[in-house]
Amino acid sequence: MAREQLQVLNALDVAKTQLYHFTAIVIAGMGFFTDAYDLFAISLVTKLLGRIYYTHDGAPKPGSLPPRVASSVTGVALVGTLMGQLFFGWLGDKMGRKRVYGVTLILMVVCSLASGLSFGSTPKGVMATLCFFRFWLGFGIGGDYPLSATIMSEYANKKTRGAFIAAVFAMQGFGILTSGIVALIVSASFDHAYKAPTYEKNAALSTAPQADYIWRIILMFGAFPAALTFYWRIKMPETARYTALVAKNAKQAVQDMSKVLNVELEAEEEKLEKIAEKPANSFSLFSKEFLRRHGLHLLGTTTTWFLLDIAFYSNNLFQKDIFTAIGWIPPARSMNAVHEVYRIAKAQTLIALCSTVPGYWFTVVFIDIIGRFTIQLMGFFFMTVFMFALAIPYNHWTHEDNRIGFVVMYSLTFFFANFGPNATTFVVPAEIFPARLRSTCHGISAAAGKAGAIVGAFGFLYASQPKDPSKRDAGYPAGIGVKYTLIVLGCVNALGMLFTFLVPEPNGKSLEEITGGGIR
Repeated sequence: MAREQLQVLNALDVAKTQLYHFTAIVIAGMGFFTDAYDLFAISLVTKLLGRIYYTHDGAPKPGSLPPRVASSVTGVALVGTLMGQLFFGWLGDKMGRKRVYGVTLILMVVCSLASGLSFGSTPKGVMATLCFFRFWLGFGIGGDYPLSATIMSEYANKKTRGAFIAAVFAMQGFGILTSGIVALIVSASFDHAYKAPTYEKNAALSTAPQADYIWRIILMFGAFPAALTFYWRIKMPETARYTALVAKNAKQAVQDMSKVLNVELEAEEEKLEKIAEKPANSFSLFSKEFLRRHGLHLLGTTTTWFLLDIAFYSNNLFQKDIFTAIGWIPPARSMNAVHEVYRIAKAQTLIALCSTVPGYWFTVVFIDIIGRFTIQLMGFFFMTVFMFALAIPYNHWTHEDNRIGFVVMYSLTFFFANFGPNATTFVVPAEIFPARLRSTCHGISAAAGKAGAIVGAFGFLYASQPKDPSKRDAGYPAGIGVKYTLIVLGCVNALGMLFTFLVPEPNGKSLEEITGGGIR
């Protein structure tokens, strides 16, 4: 027999694409815009922070952040994000998606602004304050992952659900792009207003005192787009699936969705009671039944996200180091501090514009046509191919005539990350777990991803250091170099292909059909 559904949930599944779908995408998506802006903007200003706070008189090269400081500034938001994903994922299933949705946005907005206001009488004091606010910024960002994915999943119709969830995630691309554009505008304005010589010509004057405002303005700007959506976030009704299947209030679910869908619906309280009585709708996360039904699914979503983020974050956060290594960004001593920010932002903006943003939207267009599994497998495959193609003949790419080829190949790894596992690892956990555990399981999967991001960010920082001491950043031990680091990342992507086979294909099915949450 066909699985029966509550009328209100079936109405959501078969609803035509309407204004409320796009409203939900914008409301949830602006959180992700801020997420990406804040997480990736820091990579644009770390070299500037090194020049301002860690340059020593008479040094042959401009100052750079010491290894521990660089690791902390870059990684502390990722640690906060991991903890926020676990905490708010669990809270979203206990208290409801909507009730905690506004809290994550307030945290993001307040801590974005506070990051730019970091203070201290010593470099260590400024960095400690910055790390404190970036941890709590990450905590708020972490909450947005499970809540936004779950809300969009539970609001969407089954025909275009993948595209809607992917569209929310695709706002990350605009956040990354905007961080680059803002950095370009701010640095170009300051470079024009406050002329400074290169470090080679005059080390003391190469960093204008006003440069301290640049990193603060760039970090603070991310708060404003998210703040604009706060009103609509708190006015958004709770999802019908949470209200009916978790809170067991069919009447309220019908009342909320009747307004959203503009249709008359019946509160089927007796049917809801029958659904609630089924053993399939009562097992907990730490039960044999969950392990039997969803254990391999959770293993699949956590491992693929973990492996993807090792490669994705190491590449994203350290683009500037790779571009410097191949000579696309000139040596630091040949630029002043503000111009260096401009060159790093220009390189990252070009990568975002040509590969990162298109990759996200290719996923939005094709995810409900060819399915999540195919896109994820294809993405991991091509990421593996392009990583090895960059790594094996690495010395070839460092020659000036071949740099454009390197950038094209490097861009393609980003394109297939986003038209691939970076999007699908976000989408699938919001579809394949039961409503009462959906936010929690998405949070666990996302936290595994952030653990991979931390491995990628911290590991790549050290691993990519060359063996030649003259080419190494100050204070770092010898690493394996960029070439062998890229080979390791290629192997990581190949593992991601294997673990993709643990993840089921939810394309075109209702959430209750996927998870067994109806009655027969």
